[in-house]
Amino acid sequence: MAILGQIRSKPWLLMGVIALALLAFLVNPDSIDKVFGKNPDVLGKVNGEKVTREEFNDQLFVLQQQAEQQGRPKNGLEEQAWQLLVQSKLIKQQFEKLGFEMTDDYFWSQIQYDQMFAQNQQFFDEKGNFKTQELKKEIETLKNTNPQGYTQWLKTKKTIEYRLMARQVFTNISAGITTGKKEAEEMMKERDQLADIDFVKVDYAAYLQKTKINVSTEDLANYIKQHPVMFKAEPSRNIGIVYFPSKPSATDDAAAMKEITKLYSGGTDASGGAENFQNTKNDSMFVMANSDMPFNPQYVKPTQLPSTIQGQITTAAIGQTFGPYKEQNFYVVSKLVGKKTSDSTLSRHILIAFKGSPAGEGVSRSKEQAKKLADSIGAIVKATPAKFTEFLKLSNDPNSAAQGGSLGWTTPETPFVPEFLTYLANNPKGATGVVETQFGYHIINIEDKKSGSMGYKVANLIKEIKPSDATEADTDKKARKFIQQVQGKSFNDFVNIAKKDNYQFSNPKNAKRFDGQLQGLGTDKDGEILAWAFDKKRSKGDTEFFTVDGTGDKIIVYLNGKQEAGLADPESVRDQIEVLVKNKLAAKQISDKIAGAKASNLDQIAKLFATTKQTAQVNLLNPSVAGAMEPKVAGAAFGVAKGKLSNPVEGGTGVYVLIKKSETVNKQPGDLKQFTESITQRNAGMFGQAWMKSLQDNADIQDYRIEIWNKLGNQQQ
Repeated sequence: MAILGQIRSKPWLLMGVIALALLAFLVNPDSIDKVFGKNPDVLGKVNGEKVTREEFNDQLFVLQQQAEQQGRPKNGLEEQAWQLLVQSKLIKQQFEKLGFEMTDDYFWSQIQYDQMFAQNQQFFDEKGNFKTQELKKEIETLKNTNPQGYTQWLKTKKTIEYRLMARQVFTNISAGITTGKKEAEEMMKERDQLADIDFVKVDYAAYLQKTKINVSTEDLANYIKQHPVMFKAEPSRNIGIVYFPSKPSATDDAAAMKEITKLYSGGTDASGGAENFQNTKNDSMFVMANSDMPFNPQYVKPTQLPSTIQGQITTAAIGQTFGPYKEQNFYVVSKLVGKKTSDSTLSRHILIAFKGSPAGEGVSRSKEQAKKLADSIGAIVKATPAKFTEFLKLSNDPNSAAQGGSLGWTTPETPFVPEFLTYLANNPKGATGVVETQFGYHIINIEDKKSGSMGYKVANLIKEIKPSDATEADTDKKARKFIQQVQGKSFNDFVNIAKKDNYQFSNPKNAKRFDGQLQGLGTDKDGEILAWAFDKKRSKGDTEFFTVDGTGDKIIVYLNGKQEAGLADPESVRDQIEVLVKNKLAAKQISDKIAGAKASNLDQIAKLFATTKQTAQVNLLNPSVAGAMEPKVAGAAFGVAKGKLSNPVEGGTGVYVLIKKSETVNKQPGDLKQFTESITQRNAGMFGQAWMKSLQDNADIQDYRIEIWNKLGNQQQ
């Protein structure tokens, strides 16, 4: 099972995607609508094609697995799962519109180009041919011997299918991106043409420092109406949040210090005051019985110890204690209980797995048969180490077998199973032995050893500084008083009261139902708050009280606005567009002022706005003017007659008025063919994302999730 072993041993391979071909899983097109409203097993449609709950749950599971492997939070991935499914279906639809069909023959003819296989030489023979028949055979064996593993392969296969469809779609579409001769000639002309200009720039930022402009809700709304595609909004909520963390008080801090001091040098109640951390004869048991964190038996480097004792540990004697000292929200006392050098070991192994072991997929031998085989090989290799390589073909670890069985240099900190590490630690260079682990029987040969750095075993007695019942009660009292003050009041009152009392305030203005986490909060109550805000019973101005489980923290929320599908609510996007709208209003004032003054030359305009006249050389293909990219200004420079004053030009950074002095041609190296190819390559590289966004913007995407979740609750299984 060498090839499937590659997939199982590297689960991250399953996560890759090509370009915008995003993950999707099994489709259930035969779901039947239920009698009451929307079918709870159909979460939406993409151009009429159903998105099923089964697909969604599979997609969400994959994202959660990926997050876990990468050490990221597993919650808050619902919206990402939905977007991946939508885009995958759009890719599939385009694939079929191009006349392709994902048949079994097509799949096997294209699988070698998928990134899971294309960059891994294990899947190719010495002549570079893909091992198609070998892979098929392994899958058939898997189907007959391991139903669970076969189900996983089917999901993997569906993932690969979407990536192959995406590859075909993007290849075909990109091939149609060309640059015509006339287009290239015109662009070369634009590249080589230069215009020398004099100009006056009325900078928006400088103008607004002197002239106050207030942007009204109506101004924002008008801008949104002029750019409807940019502000196509999904359902969202504007939520005010005040967070009341139940932080330990000075009294709580003193109580924790008193408790750890008693354990350190006084005595435990269980021992009648006789045993403490300093005199205990069993450090690990004492820590296990009295610490808020378990005993760590590992030898570690000084840098892995609490920062307070890192500089002292190297000169400390066994049994020496440190503390009490404070580390974040904990009081700690430490004792050095052991130290030794951490040897580095170069080893190799042959793994003999058995049926039912993690590495035994497709293996039929029993555990007893595996042990007998491993003992036999071990005896031969122990007597004649040179014969080790003869048995590599029997190893159920294809990765190491391909490297001669080598596992490289390891230390006691290497994340191997304990039995393996114990053998390496307790045996010398040249030793060979058989070791049983959960994976099977390992024939281990130690090739070399060298001394490493010193490791230290430290017993840490830890007491968390926790808020007391009295502290939590005080937090609760403040939160309840606050909600009483703001109920029925405006959002401005909510904000002002919170800020007056220095409470922790945040305001997610575009919270989506399935975001999972709220900006500025990040608690296990975030999902519950979102469900509350999207409940159809909720109205603007509603407030609610939440308690964070296990912490005593309180949260007061205020529903400040409801955005349904359509154009974005102006106030919800104020932070994003207010500067742009203010600049446009300033541009109109500046242009009107120039027109009103009937200025006939640049000096008059410069004087009018207390600025200066400048010079520049501009180019249409690279429209930089005094360090700012201003395509409208470059266009005006080539559009105005020589020596004539232009109309005011509303640029990105200011309003410009210019006079063209001259035009010149600066012929750059490179022929038409080279230029055409470079433009085509650039356009093809930029096309994918733009095309996918356009596809999604123009698709008929129906999202039933909020309606279904409101009816059934937050059910995902």
